[in-house]
Amino acid sequence: DRRELEAFTEEFLNAARECFKLIDVDASGTLTKDEIVQACKSNQKVVTFLKTCGEPNLQFLLHPPRLQKALAVLDTSQDGEIDVDEWETAINRGLAKRLDQLAVERERRNRAAEKADAEFSS
Repeated sequence: DRRELEAFTEEFLNAARECFKLIDVDASGTLTKDEIVQACKSNQKVVTFLKTCGEPNLQFLLHPPRLQKALAVLDTSQDGEIDVDEWETAINRGLAKRLDQLAVERERRNRAAEKADAEFSS
């Protein structure tokens, strides 16, 4: 179980870092609104990661009506760009949510297996 969570965490964080780099086309170390909008329109890897990352404000980057509000929440320094630290903070919130979801799913699988064992042995 622990190894599964560690592997998931490593894979998730690697995908998050790759996503940041894919959005940051000028390699400035920060994400501008224009870079985010372009990546959400043209980069399927970015879209897929944002859809599944578990952090609502990152998911809202995909929805033009909510984009500005999401940027305001993510850009804690209010400098108009999302830097690596702000991205990582949001990513860690998403990761925590995804790990909670995995724990719930694992518990559900365990209960189903126990029930099947009990039915089999009776």
